[in-house]
Amino acid sequence: MLSRGCPRRSSQNDLGHPRSRLRRHPLDHTTRRISVIPATAHPEEKLADAKRQLSLPRIVVICGSTRFMTEMTEADLRETKAGKIVVKPGCDMKSPHELWSDPAEAEALKGRLDDLHRAKIRLADEVLVVGDYIGDSTRAEIAYALSLGKHVRFTHPEVDPDA
Repeated sequence: MLSRGCPRRSSQNDLGHPRSRLRRHPLDHTTRRISVIPATAHPEEKLADAKRQLSLPRIVVICGSTRFMTEMTEADLRETKAGKIVVKPGCDMKSPHELWSDPAEAEALKGRLDDLHRAKIRLADEVLVVGDYIGDSTRAEIAYALSLGKHVRFTHPEVDPDA
């Protein structure tokens, strides 16, 4: 798979030291490494620090046209097997369903789902673009992810807009 991304923010302070220090726990007197993130830190830095403190596995968000839902499910299995937390689109609005049978409700739902997917991109450490076609929505998701400094991979490198 082809991958590309933007440089990540440094996990070190201005003096080159990790943004953490040792602190004695008041009850059991053990020494623990705690994070020292300044109050002025960006929300993304605070989120990344919280993920480190919780020892969370990498989170990958799957993007692509919902015409590739079967391929997305396969990618989900492979990424999960590799030890990653996977988030992906939860609705295929191209398939008929009573939840979006009314055109007005469907349009409103599409907007909410787009917002939700952008939140998934913000939450994720990396993006996996699935499928051999990239439409306008997926292209916008890739641009958004790159603007946030997310690592982007493609199941089909030939569709990478910058390849």
